[in-house]
Amino acid sequence: MPQSPEIQAVWPEGTPKPLMPYSPAVRAGDWLFVAGHLASDYVNGLPPEITTANPYLVNKMGEESRYLLDNIAKTVAAAGGDFDRDAVRIFQWMASDKPTLDDFDAGETWPDISITPYLNARNEYITDPRPASTALGVHELLVKDTTVEVDVICRLDGVESVGTPVPEGLPAPLAGYSPALRRGDYVFLAGEIPVDWVGDWGRTEHMGRPSALSPEARVNPYLWYGSPIEAQTDYVLTKLAKIAEAAGTSLARTIKADVYIAHPSDFEGMDRVWRKFFPDNPPARMVIPYMGFGGKDARIEISLQLLAGDSELEVETIHTDAAPTPIGHEPQAVKCGDLLYFSTQMAFTDDGTLVEGMARRPEFPYYGAPAREQVRYILKNVAAIAEAGGTDVENIVRRLCFHDDFAFFQEAIDEWAAHFPGVKPASSTIGLVPGQMVVPGAKVLLDLIAYVPQG
Repeated sequence: MPQSPEIQAVWPEGTPKPLMPYSPAVRAGDWLFVAGHLASDYVNGLPPEITTANPYLVNKMGEESRYLLDNIAKTVAAAGGDFDRDAVRIFQWMASDKPTLDDFDAGETWPDISITPYLNARNEYITDPRPASTALGVHELLVKDTTVEVDVICRLDGVESVGTPVPEGLPAPLAGYSPALRRGDYVFLAGEIPVDWVGDWGRTEHMGRPSALSPEARVNPYLWYGSPIEAQTDYVLTKLAKIAEAAGTSLARTIKADVYIAHPSDFEGMDRVWRKFFPDNPPARMVIPYMGFGGKDARIEISLQLLAGDSELEVETIHTDAAPTPIGHEPQAVKCGDLLYFSTQMAFTDDGTLVEGMARRPEFPYYGAPAREQVRYILKNVAAIAEAGGTDVENIVRRLCFHDDFAFFQEAIDEWAAHFPGVKPASSTIGLVPGQMVVPGAKVLLDLIAYVPQG
């Protein structure tokens, strides 16, 4: 099946052209996927107007944010849309040297940064109702000295977005985003973490060290009972269920879930709670470890895309025996409307271990190209799942890639690009701390969305 003619690359005039083989944005039907934007002119790294600015008169993160958000606005406009009006989902990646791998291993997840300068800049481009938002602390971005990367999903359907206020009894977020945004058939829920946006600040009572966690999301640190990740996952999903209900839908209508966890060891406990909330026909799900969170002691953030309660679209689970069984309680993919949403893609086998021969041997640490081989293997599986979902690997429109070590980036992106002779997907690439993934030995983790041609 050739690439659909409905898939179009967007190359706006007057914005820097990326060095790597991806499109600044891809339009497919009424969807617009904007690639990860950083504050770079792709000549000097950070542009001179940022590196030469007086640091006492301007804030570097704020200037980076304005630079990249302006380019995103121009990109959306070149596709016939409006950034403020049409953005439905915004992903924000904030680079920090904390937490370190040792911090994560010790249970620390605090990135020790303030994103207020970014939020101030974002408010110049986005007004109410704001798109559903996720902001995570990550280890590294692809351009040296950059601290912020942003990618966006837009709907160019001519429909008005409707925000849902925070339901009564739930804590209100501090960053001013919409907990739920409805756009036509779809409802987008912002990333939620297990905090009440107060924590122990100003309180006389707390359990253990001062924390941002909501009391309902904690376990008693003085007893040997309880599981922090399970308590936090339960709290977040309970909160999301109430927000979904306020937006006129339910968790049973979930299409895609993005789950960010602190450490690979959190996967098992998270997955146990997941099965309770999604016992049958679970949504497509991405699970990414080594995330820094905006609340001290948080170990999980979850964001969801759902069908509106009155939508006549259907969610279809996709499975093929030509690809491995997923590593947790998730399908290989889910199809809804004109999109196919893939679950976690790594080079794993049916038992959740790394495919044999996909890692360098310790006796020969500099031999082989494991990231290249892993991407090739992943795309073989993706092609089979895409076929089962009525589309083709060349119809992938969005790629989000996580690396355990950017030293393997070039071989991975070269292999990736070779599979897309036409329009190359909008892409973002994020560097995690150099630790083991949920599948030990995996070098790349891919989050993919494909367009499904209609008729």
